[in-house]
Amino acid sequence: MVTGITDIANSLSSRALRSSRRCQRQNCQQCRRGSGEAVTEAQAEVDQPVVVAIRDAIVRGEFVPNQRLVEADLSAQFGASRANVRAALIELANEGLVERVQNRGARVRAVSVEEAVEISEVRMMLESLCAAKAAERIDDAEIAELRQLGEDMRAAVAAGDVVGYSGLNQQLHRRVREISGQNTAAQVLERLRGQSVRHQFRLAMRPGRPSVSMPEHLAIIDGICAHDPVKAEKAMKAHLSSVIEALRESEAATIQG
Repeated sequence: MVTGITDIANSLSSRALRSSRRCQRQNCQQCRRGSGEAVTEAQAEVDQPVVVAIRDAIVRGEFVPNQRLVEADLSAQFGASRANVRAALIELANEGLVERVQNRGARVRAVSVEEAVEISEVRMMLESLCAAKAAERIDDAEIAELRQLGEDMRAAVAAGDVVGYSGLNQQLHRRVREISGQNTAAQVLERLRGQSVRHQFRLAMRPGRPSVSMPEHLAIIDGICAHDPVKAEKAMKAHLSSVIEALRESEAATIQG
């Protein structure tokens, strides 16, 4: 089972990363110089801090779906040149967070519930792999860390701290990926996370949702900490199946409303 999912992870990774490689022949500066074609500022190496800053602003909801992203405004806000902002927007378009509209510039890409469901289905395959791998690799210090995360999640739910619980949720999933050592899956998941995080946050804010997902998260922790790959994988699949079901329910409620 793990081998099959690894093949899927490798395939998905090659697709997801292909679009953002720095040295595609049509964009490679060295190749373009060799052909005598001038290299503009916008084709220069992407300024990663600008990419990170704009990406984080989109993920946090500072920029809403379909909002125009004006290069001059972003340049002033993030203290970057317009050329670097332009290159960053191209990079974020490759990641699926931004869409570039001909003659109208760039805007935040709106992700539908249907697409969020598809993303969650891919997450289910890759994160279950990561959970199984984490169960095989976890050490005593990491076991203590995950157990503490579980206790913090219990406390957040008991206190009605929905925002705090949402942050702990993200932290747990991130640590499972890191402990797994499955870098291929982790890279793909990080790209997918930005596209679906808005739906995940809205789902976490639904009344009663933390009480549903907390036992699912605790089951994931139990499987990993018990060094039981099968149990950990099943728990992660069950959790993300629950997420998919909740997303579909939210779409149905929106249509009926």
